[in-house]
Amino acid sequence: MTARERREQLLTVSRALFAEKGFEGASVEEIAARADVSKPVVYEHFGGKEGIYAVIVDREVEALLGALTGALSQVAHPRQLVERAAMALLGYIEASPDGFRILARDSPVAQTSGTFSSLLGDVSAQVEGLLADQFRKRGLNPSVAPIYSQMLVGMVALTGQHWAEVREPSKEVVASHLVNLAWNGLHGLERRPGLPSEH
Repeated sequence: MTARERREQLLTVSRALFAEKGFEGASVEEIAARADVSKPVVYEHFGGKEGIYAVIVDREVEALLGALTGALSQVAHPRQLVERAAMALLGYIEASPDGFRILARDSPVAQTSGTFSSLLGDVSAQVEGLLADQFRKRGLNPSVAPIYSQMLVGMVALTGQHWAEVREPSKEVVASHLVNLAWNGLHGLERRPGLPSEH
């Protein structure tokens, strides 16, 4: 096996182990045993468990952010924004359940730029710009777009985390319900929302 092939093998084994047991539950010993190599081989390639984890998280963040960014590019309508974001996230979860489990789980070694919440922050910033444009076109205050962006992204992300565990109904059905709730809410936005006064 070449050094590159060995590195990829260790990443594949480690990815499955981190998804199964989490960062804290996985050990270099177990990674080495599952890959049928000695512990020094793992250290030689990655310097330890933290090094392997960082590479895996970086790859997953890149894959998910790429899917979401691609889905949100050239969105012409706010309803499309919710639909594409929901389908991109659910599609990633379906295609990469281990990767999503790793990203959605907090880890003490994850850098602030490599966490699920920081990734959602990046997506939220993109959505914010799209919403601000739509708010202006509809005579709504664009300064509240960041709040709505956080709400929409959070709703899709939490629904995705739930669906990752239960896997039903189908991603298309889940996405259609997300769109239904988000679009019907966005469609009827009031220019000056307020809470009903207490009696």
